[in-house]
Amino acid sequence: MSKPIIRPIEKKDNPHLAKIIRKVLVDLGVPKIGTAYADKALDCMFETYQRERSDYFVVQENGTIIGGAGIAPLENYDGTICELQKMYFLERARGKGIGKLMMGRCLEAATSFSFESCYLETMTYMTAAQNLYKKSGFQYLDGPLGDTGHFSCPVQMLKKL
Repeated sequence: MSKPIIRPIEKKDNPHLAKIIRKVLVDLGVPKIGTAYADKALDCMFETYQRERSDYFVVQENGTIIGGAGIAPLENYDGTICELQKMYFLERARGKGIGKLMMGRCLEAATSFSFESCYLETMTYMTAAQNLYKKSGFQYLDGPLGDTGHFSCPVQMLKKL
């Protein structure tokens, strides 16, 4: 088994990444409405993250994509806050420190884009993810910022960069 590689998304990754994200969301019992599952961007992730101050990374192991995560300006928000977006990994990638590495890569990108804070939304029962976020310096908020369209995600967190 080779060491996982984190790299920028490429156009050829679109169908593989869409399939992975949808599989993870279904496996975790996430609602299909009001979450990333319904995002139009899932089928065109490469194109979506070509926008200014946006970046998306995939992690691959033995040449196969096993997850990804990205950073982009927070939708419908006027300020210097970005959002950690679509950070999902296949089950075989979890518990190996890949999330921590990916988080670091995304936060480095956020800092390079001169964002002052990073926002995220998640599900209440995704406690392992929340533990990673807390260890990375995210703190819970009392409600959402901006309007991401993810009204089914009841947990919001923010980290000062």
